[in-house]
Amino acid sequence: MKNVRIPFWGFAGIAILLMAGMTAFLIPQTKNTKLMPNMLSPAEKAGGWKLLFDGKTTRGWRNFKKQAIGAAWKVQDGALTLDVQKKDGWQAAAGGDLITEGEYQDFDFRMEWKIAACGNSGIIFNVVEAEEFDYVWHTGPEMQVLDNTCHPDAQITKHRAGDLYDLISAKPETVKPAGEWNKVRIMSKGGKVQFWLNDKKVVKFTMFTPEWQQMIAASKFKDMPGFGQYKKGHISLQDHGDQVWFRNIKIKEL
Repeated sequence: MKNVRIPFWGFAGIAILLMAGMTAFLIPQTKNTKLMPNMLSPAEKAGGWKLLFDGKTTRGWRNFKKQAIGAAWKVQDGALTLDVQKKDGWQAAAGGDLITEGEYQDFDFRMEWKIAACGNSGIIFNVVEAEEFDYVWHTGPEMQVLDNTCHPDAQITKHRAGDLYDLISAKPETVKPAGEWNKVRIMSKGGKVQFWLNDKKVVKFTMFTPEWQQMIAASKFKDMPGFGQYKKGHISLQDHGDQVWFRNIKIKEL
């Protein structure tokens, strides 16, 4: 058997490998932990974000122009859902549109939603409660929530998921099928508003301008003098008579 000569660099390499292995053994290995739904990260808390839904209760929400919340609104599996067993007209019996307890003006709002097959709902902002307004959409613009595959509204321009309802179509179209979660972001500052759906900016517009008033005049809201005229208001989750789920609802005031 011949003698095997190991060059100096070979011994050094072995030593380095042994030290690396020992270091890996001694130092605890960390994993990237994914936040559970309805939680804020430390960075979000430090940055001023606030949860609007705790994943367990309906605290922080109530029906429009009421102090209570309809029994059809329930918390299931960490989501705020409209459980539609019976209907009262076009809405769920004991349902009704929800609004936040707080009012907001300039904000970055984020959430996730999923809709039942052929379902319809909406996210409405700058909602004002007053005697002359019967519904949240008499004052607040809406980001449409919809199953684009089979709800009748999907056949109407500017009524599809992600649209500024009846005013501007969402482009590109990024909505996921019924039963899948969609990520929403609505940014509003100084009347300049952006809609994001599934990480894509799909709509942008500026309120309170002559162009804004012209858009309203050409829409179904033309006979609603309070629509789109308020700079501050509640955020609303719409009862349109179909089951819908919401979670990860949070806001940062700007």
